[in-house]
Amino acid sequence: MTQKSHGLFAGRTRNLTRHSRPSRLGITRLIKDFKVGDRVIISPKSNLNNIPHPRYRGRVGKVTEKRGDAYVVEIWTSKSTSRSIIVPQMHLEKSA
Repeated sequence: MTQKSHGLFAGRTRNLTRHSRPSRLGITRLIKDFKVGDRVIISPKSNLNNIPHPRYRGRVGKVTEKRGDAYVVEIWTSKSTSRSIIVPQMHLEKSA
């Protein structure tokens, strides 16, 4: 009898890809440029490479620095604590 995997994305791949079109990830969506201090929305795309954890989906954060092709985003988890996560530019969108 084999045991089912209980990994990070077990049962979530369908939830992550349901509302997106994987064939529509064009070059303009893959190459984005943000400045330090910009407000961004974390929106994981269907590409599961270096994807942030699903609990951060839809969160708004502030870009604090750039690391290679990714950005360090500071997110407030509660009123008094914040968390910094590293997110590639393909999973970020500019906030209005």
